[in-house]
Amino acid sequence: MLLCMASAFQLIKTQISITIRNDLGNTEEGATVKLYATEDDYKTEKNPVAEGTTDAKGIVKFKELKAISYFVLAQKDDKDNFGGGEQTGKLEANRVNKVTIVIQ
Repeated sequence: MLLCMASAFQLIKTQISITIRNDLGNTEEGATVKLYATEDDYKTEKNPVAEGTTDAKGIVKFKELKAISYFVLAQKDDKDNFGGGEQTGKLEANRVNKVTIVIQ
C-alpha cells in the first residue's frame, strides 16, 4: 500500500496556488488572475498562459504548468498589481507552489 501512495505523489503536475490580498491584508474573492510566460506579454496583457478567478478564500489554482517563472496580473474593480513587476520564482516541478499577491 505504501508503494501505491509513493507513486501517486509522482503524478502531481507542476501547479501554483495564488492568494490575492488587498492593501489591508484581507483576501479578495472574485479577483481575476492571469499568468504570463514573458514580461512582454505581461506588459501588453496578451497571450496569457492561464487565467482564473479567486474563490471565497481569495485563492486561485493553476495546474499543469511548466516549471518556469511566471508574471502574474491580478485585478479586481479598480485595484491591481500592475507595475509591481509581480513575477513568481521558478516553479518547482511536480509540486504545488504557493504565492501571495497584493493588489491596491
